[in-house]
Amino acid sequence: MTNRAPLPAPGDAVIRLAPLIFVMLWSTGFLGAKFGLPYAEPLTFLLIRFGCVSALLLAAALVLRSPWPRDWRSAGRIAVVGLLIHGLYLGGVFIAISVGLSAGLAALIVGLQPLATAFVAAPLLGERISSRQWLGLVLGFGGVALVVSGRFGQGQISWPGIAACLVALAGITAGTLYQKRHGGGMNLITGSLVQFVAAGLAYLPAVALFESFRVQWTGPFLFALAWLTLMLSIGAITLLHLLIRRGAASRVASLFYLTPPVTALFAWVLFDEPL
Repeated sequence: MTNRAPLPAPGDAVIRLAPLIFVMLWSTGFLGAKFGLPYAEPLTFLLIRFGCVSALLLAAALVLRSPWPRDWRSAGRIAVVGLLIHGLYLGGVFIAISVGLSAGLAALIVGLQPLATAFVAAPLLGERISSRQWLGLVLGFGGVALVVSGRFGQGQISWPGIAACLVALAGITAGTLYQKRHGGGMNLITGSLVQFVAAGLAYLPAVALFESFRVQWTGPFLFALAWLTLMLSIGAITLLHLLIRRGAASRVASLFYLTPPVTALFAWVLFDEPL
């Protein structure tokens, strides 16, 4: 009898495909924002999205009897990640696109996250970054800088949008590092629920002060809301947490370099944004 290598388990295949699936889903988030923002103000859109996600996660937690954070301190740390990733990052991106920044350019700017994460992860988390990784990170930054500099000459720069994207960049970088250091043991269902509730509560006063809460409940808006709720807030965010648990923060962050070209290609097809 010949020895045959064991067939890979279905879970192994999913794990190997997780980075690719994450990049594809994460890239559509910029497009979903552009698709739905004509019908709602940015923070109002996100507040509704957070409410929908929280309701779904609460139902799942009750049905599956998922464990809750063991104490208020653990819940507070999980909430901090939610404020950074969902509050600052998503808010920055949505505001940037709402004031005229293209989806592709927004993805390029927040695509600087791998470099920012690598600079902070080495001293903060003690992660070793090889010379080859540094070379790749610097080359990625150079590519982003070249494309952004080209947009200056074409008059396609929105300075408020740039500022909002920089806030988003700070949020996703800090959130990824904080999650890696403090949130590795959280339950994905109840932990995500705490994160989205924290972000939603933070948005309530902002919406009351700066927006009118008017929404046009059109087909395109409902489609964008459903897509961002299910595919992004549940699918992509769950994959992000799993990837952070299984890999170094700097390696996971490097996946964000792949989202700008994918986003730009989708935006060119759907919205005729120039490549």
